[in-house]
Amino acid sequence: MSGEGNSDAQLFQVLSHLLQQVESLTNQEEVELRTKIEALGLEVTKVPKKPAGAIDELEIAKELDKLSAKLDHVDEMITSAIAEDPQVQTLLSSTADLWMPVITATSEERRKFTASIEESSCKTEGKISD
Repeated sequence: MSGEGNSDAQLFQVLSHLLQQVESLTNQEEVELRTKIEALGLEVTKVPKKPAGAIDELEIAKELDKLSAKLDHVDEMITSAIAEDPQVQTLLSSTADLWMPVITATSEERRKFTASIEESSCKTEGKISD
C-alpha cells in the first residue's frame, strides 16, 4: 500500500512539474489549475474513515434506540389517525397485503422486492416507449 501512495506522490510531482513548465513557456500563472491539482493530491492521499461495519455495541444500541423512537412516533401517528378517522382503519386494512410484507421483510427480502419492482418498471417503460 505504501508503494501506491508513493506512486500517487510521484504522479502529483510530475503534474506539478509539467504545470511549472507550461507556466514558464506561456508566461502565465495557472492558479486555478494549480489549485485543482493540489486539491486532488490532498483528496487522493486522505486516510479513509473507519468503516461503518466496525462500530461497537454501544453505538449499535444508540442507533437501535433512535429507530425505536422513530417507530414509536409512527405508531402514535397511525393510532391517532385511526382514532380520528375510521376511513384510515379501512384503508390500512384493505392495503395491508401491500405494505405489511415490506415492513416485516428482512433486508434480503427487501432487496429482492426492490429488484422486482425495478425490473417490472423497466419492462413497463419499454412497453410505453414502443
